[in-house]
Amino acid sequence: MAVVNILMLVPWWAMAIGSVCGSAGNYTANGTYQSNLVSLSRTLPGDTSSSPQLFATATSGQAGAPDAVYALALCRGDMAFNSNLTGCSACVAGAFQYAQQSCPNGKAAAVYDDYCTLGFSDSSAILRTGFSDRSTLFQSWYYLNIPGGDPAAVGAGVRDMLNQTAQLAAARTARFVTAFMDGSSGAVRTTLYPLAQCTPDQSAADCLACLQGLVGVLNATTSVRLGGQIHILRCHLKYENMRFFNDDNASMVRITPSSSVTPAPPAPTTNKTTRARPPWVIPLIVAPPVAALLYFVVFYCRRRRTRRRSRYTRVDWEMEAELSEFSVFDFDDILDATDNFSEENKLGEGGFGPVYKGVFPDGVEIAVKRLASHSGQGFVEFKNEVQLIAKLQHTNLVKLLGCCSQGDEKILVYEYLPNKSLDFFIFDETRKTLLDWNKRLDIIEGIAEGLLYLHKHSRLRVIHRDLKPSNILLDNEMNPKISDFGLAKIFSSNNTEESTTRRVVGTYGYMAPEYASDGLFSIKSDVFSFGVLLLEILSGKRNSDSQECGDFINVLGYAWQLYEEERWSELIDTSLVPMHNLAEIRRCMNIALLCVQENAADRPTMLDVVAMLSSKTKILAEPKHPAYFNVRVGIEVASTTTTQSCSINDMTISITTAR
Repeated sequence: MAVVNILMLVPWWAMAIGSVCGSAGNYTANGTYQSNLVSLSRTLPGDTSSSPQLFATATSGQAGAPDAVYALALCRGDMAFNSNLTGCSACVAGAFQYAQQSCPNGKAAAVYDDYCTLGFSDSSAILRTGFSDRSTLFQSWYYLNIPGGDPAAVGAGVRDMLNQTAQLAAARTARFVTAFMDGSSGAVRTTLYPLAQCTPDQSAADCLACLQGLVGVLNATTSVRLGGQIHILRCHLKYENMRFFNDDNASMVRITPSSSVTPAPPAPTTNKTTRARPPWVIPLIVAPPVAALLYFVVFYCRRRRTRRRSRYTRVDWEMEAELSEFSVFDFDDILDATDNFSEENKLGEGGFGPVYKGVFPDGVEIAVKRLASHSGQGFVEFKNEVQLIAKLQHTNLVKLLGCCSQGDEKILVYEYLPNKSLDFFIFDETRKTLLDWNKRLDIIEGIAEGLLYLHKHSRLRVIHRDLKPSNILLDNEMNPKISDFGLAKIFSSNNTEESTTRRVVGTYGYMAPEYASDGLFSIKSDVFSFGVLLLEILSGKRNSDSQECGDFINVLGYAWQLYEEERWSELIDTSLVPMHNLAEIRRCMNIALLCVQENAADRPTMLDVVAMLSSKTKILAEPKHPAYFNVRVGIEVASTTTTQSCSINDMTISITTAR
């Protein structure tokens, strides 16, 4: 098989890192083989996403016939943990498109995406669980090396880490594991995050053999790289120096370097002739360091006592240079308030770490976001969120009370909101009844007002990039507050020109299509996310939940069909029945569909949205079809997302590259 350029950009969700074309030759255009392949491209994405293990195999045509096509697809295991079924099916569908562009008319191809693997062939051999054809091998490595240390020892440490990760994955029923190896000990002095996965139909022995075969491919050059990945059709390994997967922290495994892999010994000293020092020299050498140490201890203790006496005006010396205008809390005070981060005080687990409830001695309740030391958010992202939220003041934004940084600990302290987040209510069959239509409308309007402030009225123009129900917190009176600005992009308040991002971040299912596929983002990206959120509030269904969406893979397509057929009331949450506000509800559905239109230029701004929500007499435009308007199985695709080649209407262009 021939390796194809890994940086090809193709439409839709096909953000593949690479593909390998088979050597079986090409099929005849418009022939039976192509027809069977098209049939698989329609059914396999849905079969994969609906499988509990996000894995499926399929045959199209009569098995054994010359024109039969055999295929398998596997989505990355952390998509199951996050119930990202729409993202899984879209990834597999995009992989089929990528294969058609990178291996045109090819009878066999293997496509490797960051989130899924696809393989098809005219040979049924790929369906055998022990299939380990190295002709499907693909590898991609970061161009920088792991800093410091002896290269031989570092390479041995990386191979040891990957071998341990392979053993952990093979031992699990799902044949999938995520882990981290702390860089504080061992030969590798950088914290690394490995992932290993096999197709779940393999035995533990087959999986281990497959993964160990990949480790064996590493050589002296690749084994010291700061990150990389290596694939064959039935298994893959990947690691980076930052967390790239979406597992919660509890599911990660800590890998300890083997005792046989140790740091390189210090370089030998040169053979210079040395002379014994006179006895009187030793006190002169030792005394100054001892005196300095005593001075430091006394100074530190005095400083600590001073800081503990002024709870709300303290400045942490580690943060002073970066956040000179922002006071921070003492770490010991945070420990006291949260009872040493006890499980009883734990409110939940976010993408960057757990959140705890705390109470200060004066009775002030707080929510403490403790960023995991092995999370993807480093000091730069931490400082970004702190500085951003400190400048934002609005009734529909969560209020930041302070922060703390000590060693590896990075902590944000927010106001405590007792009613948790919006998803806690709208997706629960019992609790959703607490939200009648008037309360839901208040929440919708509050979110819209908060977004309008971020986009237009704050001192800095802010694009949130991760708007979703779990990031909408509710106060005592169920008023919404937008939270979690760790992924936000900041611009000057009058900036409407191009801006660039090199990494697509956020949550699939809420991403605008131009952002998910090409890295294009603007205020219209947030408008799209708001539209998805609005449909979820109206329906009580997650966008990724395709169980009640007819032939469609998500709520967007289902809502569009019902709206077109004047059956829109069938989408509305049954807990709102009887519906006494039909006109308002239909109006909100119209607004939501305007927000999720495929073309960003067609979407309204949040200023328009607020105006439409506040005026019952304003005539609304008829929406065009939404993005991701796809059917699941056996029905022609009604719409696909196209790729823009230029930047228009506040849109920004970014080239997505491998990390």
